[in-house]
Parts: sequence; C-alpha cells; structure tokens
Amino acid sequence: MPYIPSAQLIPGVLAGETRAVARLLSRAEAGNREARPALDHVFARAGKAHIVGITGVPGSGKSTLVAKLAAAIRASGRKVAIVAIDPSSPFSGGSILGDRIRMSDLAGDAGVFVRSMATRGAMGGLARGTLEAVDVLDAAGYDIVIIETVGVGQDEVEVARAAHTVVVVSAPGLGDDIQAIKAGILEIADVHVVSKCDKPDANKTIAELKAMLTLGVQGGNGVAWRPPVVPTSAYREEGVKPLLEVIDRHRAMLDESGTMDARRATIAERRLLKAGEEILRDRFERHREGRIAPLLAELRSRAVSPHTAAERLLKEMSATDSESA
Repeated sequence: MPYIPSAQLIPGVLAGETRAVARLLSRAEAGNREARPALDHVFARAGKAHIVGITGVPGSGKSTLVAKLAAAIRASGRKVAIVAIDPSSPFSGGSILGDRIRMSDLAGDAGVFVRSMATRGAMGGLARGTLEAVDVLDAAGYDIVIIETVGVGQDEVEVARAAHTVVVVSAPGLGDDIQAIKAGILEIADVHVVSKCDKPDANKTIAELKAMLTLGVQGGNGVAWRPPVVPTSAYREEGVKPLLEVIDRHRAMLDESGTMDARRATIAERRLLKAGEEILRDRFERHREGRIAPLLAELRSRAVSPHTAAERLLKEMSATDSESA
C-alpha cells in the first residue's frame, strides 16, 4: 500500500474516518517528523472532547471497567475513544497485554475506537504520543476520550496532568491503602471507584476510602469537589451507569465553575514541558556520534560530573545548530 502523506490524512481524520485516524495515530506514537505539521493542524481543531483518565493498581479491573463504561457512553448516544497504555515488551518494545482482545465486546461499533499504545520505557504511566493521540481522536469527533494507564506508583501520576477527570480504581484485597495514600495516588482522583464490589471485603475498602476522604484527602487539584466513592461490579454489571453520571457531573462542575480553563492551562503547560524534553532527547540522539564518547571517557575517569558533561554537550549542540542555521 503506498504511503499517504500525513497532510492528506487530515480531511479523513476530521471526518472521523477510521483508517485515516489509525494511520495518524501510528505516526504520532512513532514520533514521525513528517507528521508534525499534520499533528499541529489537528491540535488546532481539537479541544471539545471530555478527557477521562482511568488509573489504578494492576489487577484492579481497570480494563473490564473501561469496556463497560464505554458501552454505557454509547448507550447515552455519544462516541467514545479509548487509548489503553500497555507496558512494553523488553525485547520488541511492543504492547503485550492486547486491549483489543480484552475489549472485544466493543468490536464492530463505529462509535467506539480502541487503541493500545506501548510505553516503550516512558515514565509516568503514559506512552510517548499519548496526548497527540488524544488530539487526533478529539478532532475526529469522539465526545469522550478515555486514557487507561499502565498502573500506579509514585512516578505514575502523569494522567492527572493529562485529563479533565481522573478516576482511580481500587479493589478489595490488593494491598495497603495507606501506602497508596503516601504514594500520592489517591490525592489525584476526582472520582474513586471500588471495583469487584461483589467480594466480601469490598465494604471494608469502601468504608476506608470514605474515612480517608473525610480526614481531608482531597482530589481535583484544588477544585472545590469532594471525590465520591463509586462501587462497581463487572460480574453483577452494577455501578457503571452511576459512574458515568458522576463523570458527567464532574465535567459539568468544571464548566460551570470556570475551573475547566485552569485544567486546560495545566495540561497545556505540561505538554509544553514534555514537548521540550522530547525535542532535547531527539537532539541528543542526533548529536551522539562523535560527541558523547569523549564525555563518557571523562565521566568514567571522574574528570567531570554528569551535570557538567551534560551542560557541555548542550553547549556544543547549540553551537553546531547555530553554525548550520
């Protein structure tokens, strides 16, 4: 199949054509330079979708919950896209969980788009290109875009800086809830979900969460919103509709209170910084031949510190870029 320039994909993306969307998503994930102008154009046309981040410890039932939530969104007459971030294979760099298989019940619905993205070693629970993928899906006309992250940990709160509404999923018997509080995970939540609430110890987990929130563990990045605790059970198919109602209510609160603008500003700032990091990383890769080896020799002998070596490398890169300009 001949290569279609990214610029020629834009009309198809804006019309919601699945093939055009899928192709531009692949180029965003790969960091394809040729796609840069097209992605910038799409960014200007995005900004309407409600971005919902869903995170939680592995084994908490996030993917099952996301599939049920997507079905409820479709039942409400809206289009939904899912960006499911998977851990990468250490050998191939590819996604290894296969969300398309786990969400097979959604197959065949033109109003649902599911995309797995591999982290490829990226920190923060999000893959490189995640937010550009959200732009593409937003511009393609999806009303809600769900980002499902790998899991949670002290470094994996990036979804809180990427979504308008953050849902943290817990499950009975999966570990120390207090430790999760210390790790800063529960504080990022706008909505708490206790999945697998058909289990006998679910009420204990729900009660502990509510007690912690009463003690002052607030979510929402300072927004005047008390995060509710929503019990769900995929086995009994309970709690998903109330969860969607809470998510919609949170979006309405953001719009009515004017805090949506603040959220968007936070997301924009984070994207600016991340884009700068990626540009620097790419420049390092382009300049590594013939420049890093001498610095590594000095580092090994401890003639310079890593910080000083990095500053020298940046100065040399800047000088080279100025000469070639």
